[in-house]
Amino acid sequence: MWAEDEIRWVPVGEVGEVRMGKQLSPASRSASGQMPYLRVANVFDGFISYHDVNYMGFSAAEKEVYGLRKGDILLNEGQENLMMVGRSAIFDGEPGVYCFQNTLIRFRPGPAILPEYAQAVFVAWRRSGIFASVAEKTSISHLGGGRFARLLFPLLPLQHQRRIIEVLAAVEESDRAVEASLEKLRPVRNAFLNELASFDRMQLRDVISSGPQNGLYKPAESYGDTGVPIVRISSFSGGPSDLTRGLLCVSASRAEEERYGLSVGDLLVNRVNTPELVGKSTVVGRLHEPTLFESNIMRCRLLLGEVDPRFVEAWMSTRTVKSYFASRTKPAVSQASINGPDVLGCPFPKLDLSEQQGFLSRLDAIDGRMTAETAELLKLRQLKRGVLDDLLGGKLQASAGA
Repeated sequence: MWAEDEIRWVPVGEVGEVRMGKQLSPASRSASGQMPYLRVANVFDGFISYHDVNYMGFSAAEKEVYGLRKGDILLNEGQENLMMVGRSAIFDGEPGVYCFQNTLIRFRPGPAILPEYAQAVFVAWRRSGIFASVAEKTSISHLGGGRFARLLFPLLPLQHQRRIIEVLAAVEESDRAVEASLEKLRPVRNAFLNELASFDRMQLRDVISSGPQNGLYKPAESYGDTGVPIVRISSFSGGPSDLTRGLLCVSASRAEEERYGLSVGDLLVNRVNTPELVGKSTVVGRLHEPTLFESNIMRCRLLLGEVDPRFVEAWMSTRTVKSYFASRTKPAVSQASINGPDVLGCPFPKLDLSEQQGFLSRLDAIDGRMTAETAELLKLRQLKRGVLDDLLGGKLQASAGA
């Protein structure tokens, strides 16, 4: 977007001040001049939390050195998660009130740099792995003030920096609007589903033709990249799921394939998991090849002439069902479980097939809006991640060679 000679690649340390914070020590905890200081726990991706701050002593001279003012950018110097190294935010608190610890790096932009532009570059560097590529990797990965200061920064004229900030702000505003719309739709969907609790009920056993049947147990060494795909408890989170990809494979005999093979329309219920996840369910929507299910899952074959599998799937995600399974769980060490009779006794709305399908058509209208909003949100976030590099003509990655 800009002419080649308009971008200058300058070390970070030459376009602003780079400084590590003060090291916490036992003496500083009780020293005079106690002041609140910010640490890694306060600096998130794009914002700073001031609710949980600690205190230590700072002398008058140290307050001058480590004091924060508006426009300073704080970056996480060390993280267990390598890709979180360099997570950053612009300080927007009261000047002269806060200092910072040496778990953070402070970048104070010089006159040629707008803070919002520098922050956008740092966010792009973290997401693209540039910070990770230069970090010192131990049990805690460290960015290091010196390594950070040597990275080459894309210095543009101020008017171009402002243009980039404007574009990013416009994308961010659209992102917030779509997210707000989704936040309004989620409770609408939940409330609609929970209306089913007002209908007369029978039990799930009344719409099951066979099962529940526990799945196939195989030792860990039987799993790999070859064999028959198998659905595990991590393969679905509850509700509609794609069980045609991302599955591990397992070696299985022909008899095991026949006994534990899935069919479209099968209801799968998680029988062993942490207490909050026991009972999560999905219905097999499509299959591209023979697929099995593991022992921590129960399979139910539904009476397809009397019940719509998608309606069963929707009902199984309601608050009523979650509360029911929570009341039936059998606790174990760090896990809980339910059994076949628990599934058979699960309450189920007494609606005929046409009533179920009428309910689904209304649910589809809500889901269609949510799907469209989610797609728009993903598109906006992809745009936000790529817009800076696009505006710099695809040259942002050059800083990795510093």
